[in-house]
Amino acid sequence: MALVSMKTMLECGVHFGHRTRKLHPKMKPYVFTERNGIHILNLQITQRNLRQAYDLVRKTAAQGGTVLFVGTKRQAQETIANEAQRCGMPYVNYRWLGGTLTNWRTIGQRVRYLEELERRRDAGEFDRLTKREALRYHRQIERLRQRVGGLRTMKSLPDLVFVVDVCREETAIKEANRLGIPVVAVVDSNCDPSRVDYVIPSNDDAIRAIKLIVGKIADAVLEGKAIREKEQAEAEEAAAQAAAEAATAAVEETAPEVEMSDEDLLGEATLEKIQQMEESAPAESEADEAPAEAKAASEDEAAQADDEAAANDETDAA
Repeated sequence: MALVSMKTMLECGVHFGHRTRKLHPKMKPYVFTERNGIHILNLQITQRNLRQAYDLVRKTAAQGGTVLFVGTKRQAQETIANEAQRCGMPYVNYRWLGGTLTNWRTIGQRVRYLEELERRRDAGEFDRLTKREALRYHRQIERLRQRVGGLRTMKSLPDLVFVVDVCREETAIKEANRLGIPVVAVVDSNCDPSRVDYVIPSNDDAIRAIKLIVGKIADAVLEGKAIREKEQAEAEEAAAQAAAEAATAAVEETAPEVEMSDEDLLGEATLEKIQQMEESAPAESEADEAPAEAKAASEDEAAQADDEAAANDETDAA
C-alpha cells in the first residue's frame, strides 16, 4: 500500500520539476515527461522511494537513533522546525554552520554556552549588568538560537540526516558523506543525486510539497519511537516476571517445612467437639473401673469365707 496517494501528491505539486534547461543529467531516470518546458517527475518512483525512506527512518528511531532535519531555504524553514519539534528531533533551519558535523565538539560547546546564557538570564543576572552589557548578551542569545538552537537535543552525531534541497545544503551533505552518515533527501530535477543515499524525487520549492514529505518523515520517527517504547515496556515486564519467579523459587528452596497444628487445619466447631469428647472419656473410664473393683472385692470375700469353712470342718473332724 502506498504511503501517500498519487492524488495527494498531485494536489501538493510534488510532480513539478524545474525548467528543462536546468535538468541535471543524473536526474533523468526520475523524470517522467516534459510539459510546457517543465519536467514532470515520476511519482511512482517518488512513492516507492518515500516508502523506503519511511521504513529506514522508522527503524532508526526504533533503535534509539537520531535523525537530523536540515532545511534552510525560506519555504522549508518553518516546516522543518515544526515537524522536528513535533517528533523530538534536532534540526537546522536558519543557516548550516561549516563543521556542524565534522567539528561537532565546537558546535556542542556553543550549544552549552547558549544554555548557560539562558540560565543566567532566567536567574536575573542580566538585571545587575549595565544596559549595554545586557543588550550584548541578549543579542548573543538570539544569534545562537537561530544557528544552533535546534541542536539542543542532539548530544552526539546523528544516525541519519534528512535534507530538503540538495543544492542549497551541499555542505551538510558533504560532511555527512565524510563521516559515513546516511543521507535522505528531497531531490528536485536540477540537483545532483549522486551524494544522496536515499533519493526522494520531489518538488523542493512548493511549500505544500515540502510539508507533505517532511510530515511523513516526522510520522516515521514517531512510529519508531512508539515501537521502541512498547519493546522496552515488554522487556521490563518480562524482566520483572523473571525476577519474581526466581525470588519465589529461592524462597521455596530455603524455607523450612512448617508442621501444621490441629488449630490450623480444623475449624472451631470440630475442635470444640473433639474437646467435649476428650472431657467425657475419663468419666466413662472411671465408671467402668468401679464395678470391676467391686467384683474383685466380692470374689476375695467369698474365697476367704470358703477358707474359714474348710478350717472349721477340719477342727470338727479332729
